[in-house]
Amino acid sequence: MNTQTAYLTREGYEKLCQELEHLRTTRRQQVARRLHEALSEGDVLENAELEAARNEQAFVEGRIMELEALLADVEIIEETEGGDVIKLGSRVTIVEGNGAPETYHIIGSAETAPSEGKISYESPLGKALMGHRAGDEVTVNAPGGLLVFRIIRVQ
Repeated sequence: MNTQTAYLTREGYEKLCQELEHLRTTRRQQVARRLHEALSEGDVLENAELEAARNEQAFVEGRIMELEALLADVEIIEETEGGDVIKLGSRVTIVEGNGAPETYHIIGSAETAPSEGKISYESPLGKALMGHRAGDEVTVNAPGGLLVFRIIRVQ
């Protein structure tokens, strides 16, 4: 499998490490108990609980593998203080036309949450903003057409 560097904030890294530890310890044990109980219920061929437990086990093991691969090659995004050029870790305030200003934290794709103001540097808006400064205008090719944003502040 091809590994690619995952860019994570310190908070995102710690959160994923905690999730991985929880899955390896608590969730694996819970699923093992559930499988054992389902197996003890008798008819294995028509046991819906056994099938559900096996599906849960596959999900848990898949998520563990996904997290292990992600965390194997991580670069922590340090919070940027000041700096006028937008880069990974920057917080950027932009405005579209006469709309309300919006602030985004430019981060890696593993922890994006647009509703929380966290966007990937690989997203259309993130790509458009990278390398620009306050006062610049950037154009984003969105599904609804071209959008123009003015950069108000870079932190």
